[in-house]
Amino acid sequence: MNQEEEFSKWDTVILPKRGLLELHLSEVWKYRDLLRMFVKRDFVTYYKQTILGPVWFFIQPIFTTLTYMLIFGNVARISTDGMPQILFYMSGVTAWNYFAECFNKTSTVFKDNQAIFGKVHFPRLITPLSIVVSNLIKFGIQLLLFVLILGYYLWSGTSIIPNSALLLLPVLIALMAGLGLGAGMLITSMTTKYRDLVFLLQFGIQLLMYATPVIYPLSTIPEKYKWIIMANPMTGIIETFRYAFLGSGQLNWQLLGYDVAVTASLLILGTIVFNKTERTFMDTV
Repeated sequence: MNQEEEFSKWDTVILPKRGLLELHLSEVWKYRDLLRMFVKRDFVTYYKQTILGPVWFFIQPIFTTLTYMLIFGNVARISTDGMPQILFYMSGVTAWNYFAECFNKTSTVFKDNQAIFGKVHFPRLITPLSIVVSNLIKFGIQLLLFVLILGYYLWSGTSIIPNSALLLLPVLIALMAGLGLGAGMLITSMTTKYRDLVFLLQFGIQLLMYATPVIYPLSTIPEKYKWIIMANPMTGIIETFRYAFLGSGQLNWQLLGYDVAVTASLLILGTIVFNKTERTFMDTV
């Protein structure tokens, strides 16, 4: 009896991955109910035994924005390019939070799920994808809050000009998710052996925010330092996001093209390292 005939006797056959870029997306689709359960788990466990529950989705960006308005807007008096401070800071916070949450949680996915991985077979890619999806829901809620505040300013006659760049919003969301997923898969594969990276990541992501135009517009950066900020792939995303909704900032196609290239490279590299680590990580965690 050949191998094909032997396999035909079973409903499910588990084989080792032979290629580092094998994603087995058909298998991921087959386990879509598990993906849904992981997304639900992220919500239930995160807000379990809290009084306000999902209301924290609104409280967190509001308090962060108010803090930035006080410190950077009123004390440091950093320019917001003539935009209302609350809209300027909240636009940056909303976009940055989605990327940062995807990156932070994906970067510890092997360590956080080692008990499950050691007992049950399922596509490991399900876990980082569930993080991206659950954070997308959170991003949607915070984006709604931002749009409501933007609507108030538009109704009151403030000179804000949303424009056709809003059509790029799905692309921007995909880029933020891709950056967080690719970089996160790369880091989580390393943390199985080097736990120090977990501690480095905690303040590294905070430092990276200051190299991103979240609390300042790109126009305020001196020319000799601007290339450093523009090397950060989140710079073009946030600038485009802000330009689309507020008419502030810039739509730089060359910068967006660079972001697409970096995102694609991180996804490919992250997938290769993730697949390679998946084979043996139970021996090292």
